[in-house]
Amino acid sequence: MPTVVVMDVSLSMTRPVSIEGSEEYQRKHLAAHGLTMLFEHMATNYKLEFTALVVFSSLWELMVPFTRDYNTLQEALSNMDDYDKTCLESALVGVCNIVQQEWGGAIPCQLQSTDSLDCLERLIDLNNGEGQIFTIDGPLCLKNVQSMFGKLIDLAYTPFHAVLKCGHLTADVQVFPRPEPFVVDEEIDPIPKVINTDLEIVGFIDIADISSPPVLSRHLVLPIALNKEGDEVGTGITDDNEDENSANQIAGKIPNFCVLLHGSLKVEGMVAIVQLGPEWHGMLYSQADSKKKSNLMMSLFEPGPEPLPWLGKMAQLGPISDAKENPYGEDDNKSPFPLQPKNKRSYAQNVTVWIKPSGLQTDVQKILRNARKLPEKTQTFYKELNRLRKAALAFGFLDLLKGVADMLERECTLLPDTAHPDAAFQLTHAAQQLKLASTGTSEYTGSLALGRSHVMSIHVEYYGRKLKPPVHSYISELAADPPAPAKCAETVAPAELTA
Repeated sequence: MPTVVVMDVSLSMTRPVSIEGSEEYQRKHLAAHGLTMLFEHMATNYKLEFTALVVFSSLWELMVPFTRDYNTLQEALSNMDDYDKTCLESALVGVCNIVQQEWGGAIPCQLQSTDSLDCLERLIDLNNGEGQIFTIDGPLCLKNVQSMFGKLIDLAYTPFHAVLKCGHLTADVQVFPRPEPFVVDEEIDPIPKVINTDLEIVGFIDIADISSPPVLSRHLVLPIALNKEGDEVGTGITDDNEDENSANQIAGKIPNFCVLLHGSLKVEGMVAIVQLGPEWHGMLYSQADSKKKSNLMMSLFEPGPEPLPWLGKMAQLGPISDAKENPYGEDDNKSPFPLQPKNKRSYAQNVTVWIKPSGLQTDVQKILRNARKLPEKTQTFYKELNRLRKAALAFGFLDLLKGVADMLERECTLLPDTAHPDAAFQLTHAAQQLKLASTGTSEYTGSLALGRSHVMSIHVEYYGRKLKPPVHSYISELAADPPAPAKCAETVAPAELTA
């Protein structure tokens, strides 16, 4: 996870620290020395970590944005000026803006701050007790500062090395970021669960069967190449230094099971189920960053015998060869997963969802493309128009109906002279019906159809029960011949196609 280093550059950090037998240091020099030690360790052992440097006093300043270039971070430590009083609140506001702008609100971030003990204790209380304070044991000196930062490195920035096993094949890997202990809330005496350093693959399953499961965290799995003497050669991470490039070249010539597994999962479209601990599983899969680059990833499921309900208990899964007949069929055209429920729930229906503006724009453009091809695309035109109309009424998005109606009227005026006369007739009628529906009146909130055989009411199914929708949002299929609206259950239709 990203790291933000927040350093106090107020006048209080310029106070001298007397060290026997050496020159006089200031507090900011000790802090810079400890951070330099941290950055050097991360540059060697934690290269994939994104780190930012923020300094603050009464105001705050972003010295170095999120980067993996630790030389830039170390240079910034020697170019800091002194300012006025300390105000941690303004720095936290700045850190919040920086993290949300770069990573969003769903990505956890580590905050390393050099400030007074009272402020840091209050900060941990605001974070629901999550976090830890490291203090210097003994007097202020370089040795004690190094010891304190060493504790921080051991806790948060030590790489997690493991052995990936599949039968008699093994590979030394690094998992990044390091998996955090997980505490099960349901237990009476919760004990943090830690994943094993031996990751054993227990089976493989199709991506379509496992779908998109809920996971606790996602991690990058990197192969660690070892030479014949057992010394570490490289982790598969590229670097600009010549020594690192030569080490990576040597690592690329050594066969590694991790590379074989990654390529196999990518080609076959499968995932590997891996045992993390007692009744704790995860999955290994290939995830593409771009068209030419992909990585081997590991996602952790929640601990328990049945983390994914549609697969059943993990202990009861077995190889296909043990089954009497192939559960995927002879032509591989079916799947035993997931178990289909008896009742089809309302949330399992195909509904229109507009999460981003681009989705709504695509639906409107599809209607306009079909409108320009009338009357050949009449069926598709009314199908797409019905779908958008139904969703707009369900969401209460009445302005959308009026906007689409205006677009259809404009398309009608732009029709060429060679256009079929029925095209203008259909566009005009559809626009009129959308404008009537945009008023929210129950008589005009029906959806468009093409023939009398489509006249039917649509019930709203909610958890297996059929509920009558409210009058203002009643939706019904409309016939081709528009009868006089007498009640909300009657239909209002588009213009009937002429022969």
